[in-house]
Amino acid sequence: MRITDIQRCEVRPGRLVEWTLSPATVAAAAGLPDDTRPPAYIQESHIRTARSVREDGLFVPTWLGTAFDLPGPVDLDLLQECLRAWTVRHETLRSGFRWAGASGDELRRFTLDAADVSLHRETVGDFSDADALARHLQDRFDTVADALRWPNLIYTAVVRDDSTSVYMAFDHSNVDAYSLHGIAAEIEELYTAGREGRGPVVRTPAASYVDFCEIERADADRIDDGHETVARWREFIRRCDGTLPGFPVDLGLEPGGPLPRQRMLCEPLADADTAAAFETYCRPYGGSLVGLLAATGLIVHELGGQSVYRTVVPFHTRVKSRWSDSVGWYVGGAPIEVPVADTPDLPATLRAVRAELQAARPLSRMPLARVLRLLGADFRPTSPDLYSIVSFVDARGIPGAARWAEQRAYGLLRVSYGDQVCVWVNRVHDGLWLACRYPDTDVAAKNMRLYVERLRDLMTATGSSS
Repeated sequence: MRITDIQRCEVRPGRLVEWTLSPATVAAAAGLPDDTRPPAYIQESHIRTARSVREDGLFVPTWLGTAFDLPGPVDLDLLQECLRAWTVRHETLRSGFRWAGASGDELRRFTLDAADVSLHRETVGDFSDADALARHLQDRFDTVADALRWPNLIYTAVVRDDSTSVYMAFDHSNVDAYSLHGIAAEIEELYTAGREGRGPVVRTPAASYVDFCEIERADADRIDDGHETVARWREFIRRCDGTLPGFPVDLGLEPGGPLPRQRMLCEPLADADTAAAFETYCRPYGGSLVGLLAATGLIVHELGGQSVYRTVVPFHTRVKSRWSDSVGWYVGGAPIEVPVADTPDLPATLRAVRAELQAARPLSRMPLARVLRLLGADFRPTSPDLYSIVSFVDARGIPGAARWAEQRAYGLLRVSYGDQVCVWVNRVHDGLWLACRYPDTDVAAKNMRLYVERLRDLMTATGSSS
């Protein structure tokens, strides 16, 4: 799936309809007792960071979303049934948090029964201008899919005679990018079955991310500050001058300055043949992820002069198959350090990255927020991103991937404020797609353009040499 923002996902005019959780559902949630299952550390860190940044006077939307088309005239009643059925299938979407405790600083969960969840539909009106519609959708998603409110999800449809575009947005606490990849196929399957009168789609129940949160947190709480994982993070942070790593090129930022606005870069990185050749070249060393990180290390050394490339690599934490179809935020991070001054060619850097990933990947299963708490350092977040990332996903095997182009399916990111660089590279059937958000400065724009061009050149060169 191509990752982009709401301005670049082929928004087209039409009649806008939206769904939110109904007033009856909100009232039912208000009367619920606490759910004893705690938030995941990553959820709690996200919500506390949002509150901290808000208290500093800045509203930083951080929602994720998806966009896709359904063909032909739409049956809104049927679509509403499908959206509800999909929502209640994933328990995290009917679960939320509220502040409690004597100081009002304790985060407690509540969770609705599926039977208590209903959707409220409203026809917003007709939009003849695509840009105005995109602005309206972004504003609505900012308001509703907010980390500090509940409900924090919203579904919309732009209805036309020949097709309908569905846009769905969620606060990040409930979804990761991988979760977004399966939504288009699941909703279309439900909708098509209903249109054809085939009866309800029978699926194996989806495992609950709420259950995963309880399991993961219990495991994390068993370690103390003497654990090997904590020791390895402590040493990594020490070598990062007491902080977590940013993207090691000049971004044109003043130390201690206000959180800058960000800019989005989305474009094809390589066609299918080049992507396949790059994968073939990198396979002896571990594949395209290793290749992407090795290439990045060499390029940022060229651009920024750092002798060691330090980064935190995101990995999914769906280590058991039961979580594979579950919607949630299943992401951990592994710290790696790659000497690039002494590894001047790509094969040597590939070997170094492979060794680092093999050693560090187990660390991604321990929530970083738990590690930072044990380190006792003052990591009061001032940015929604603790560190910069370079992420790779081969999405071709995800159910429905072959139809994403036909469906105009996208994963959506909100680009607002941040001082870090986040790069996502997705392998799709037509090649490699790159999305990146970075601080909106002329220096950062120049260096990120150089980074992407050098990355493309390097991938093309590996194809010609393989």
